[in-house]
Amino acid sequence: MKWKSTKQLKVSKCPRCMSTYGLTRLSVCSSSNLFVPAVMFLYLLGLLFFYYLYRWVRELPRVSDKGSKYVYITGCDSGFGNLLARHLDKQGFRVIAACFTEKGEEDLKKSCSGNLITTHLDVRSNDSIAKVAAMIKDKVGARGLWAVVNNAGVSVPSAPCDWLNIDDYKSMLDVNLNGVIAVTLSILPLIKKARGRVVNVASVFGRISVTGGPYTVSKYGVEAFNDSLRLNMNPFGVKVLCIEPGFFKTNVTDSGILSKNVKMLWDRLSQDVKDDYGPEYLEKALALLKDKIGKLSDGDLMKVVNCMEHAVSAVRPRTRYSPGWDAKLFWLPLSYMPTCVSDYIMQREAIPLAKQVQ
Repeated sequence: MKWKSTKQLKVSKCPRCMSTYGLTRLSVCSSSNLFVPAVMFLYLLGLLFFYYLYRWVRELPRVSDKGSKYVYITGCDSGFGNLLARHLDKQGFRVIAACFTEKGEEDLKKSCSGNLITTHLDVRSNDSIAKVAAMIKDKVGARGLWAVVNNAGVSVPSAPCDWLNIDDYKSMLDVNLNGVIAVTLSILPLIKKARGRVVNVASVFGRISVTGGPYTVSKYGVEAFNDSLRLNMNPFGVKVLCIEPGFFKTNVTDSGILSKNVKMLWDRLSQDVKDDYGPEYLEKALALLKDKIGKLSDGDLMKVVNCMEHAVSAVRPRTRYSPGWDAKLFWLPLSYMPTCVSDYIMQREAIPLAKQVQ
């Protein structure tokens, strides 16, 4: 590396790169250019730090008068909904916890304050949804409903598309998508009255589809409903927010439930389809479920519950939340990649089929 100059007066050495240079009126050592990327990196790092600091401070304030604010949560028998109901009850919100089973209601009543209200809800039934909506209307009165959290969902039946029939799709869509829409529409006038929030629980699989069956279809649908509702409700002062969790240890990712589902679907397949996949496919699929799902799933459910709580109680909530490091560092980046790249990555991990085209 040498110094360039318009006029050379004296030959010497560059103290940094030890190359010969001439002391001139216009001299620039090329080694100094090495500092430009480092300075730019530090500058960008500083901007990133101040952005996240600003966002953290901005999102700190919580709404006041929690004791007068009603929050309606579906799917409170277990998992995220159950923990959220307990969490918000401790914070002083008036929680209306909808459970599918009597046991779920009884367990919640034992562990929460007398302010918490439990009710039976089957999101597949219009009559059940309407009955709960009428009860909520009587409870909240003129103040309206502060928030609804559409948490109820199922993950079975799930399998490759050619293992399933249309009834399999309908059974899951009735819970994961149609149930979300029906519950929301049933109490939307009450939400508008309170200028409150709609919190929809989707999934990272509402961003990218890596498995067959209706689960990803339902979650893509929730994302679409969420986006359209957010735009529709913005003029009314209603906030519509989406939770997109990665893998967490709940009934949705329970390897026992998923394995039982796969066995049931395999047993009903025609012999032609079984031959396409091969006699070893079932055993490998069950081993994959037991090994991968267990390793991927995070046991700290409060990561999701804290996002839900923030969506309900923050003065300035985020539009989207993506709890889980797998969501942040793998699934969401994968969803932004070109299709050929994401397909290649997922197919590398897929179980080989007996009649697979090479």
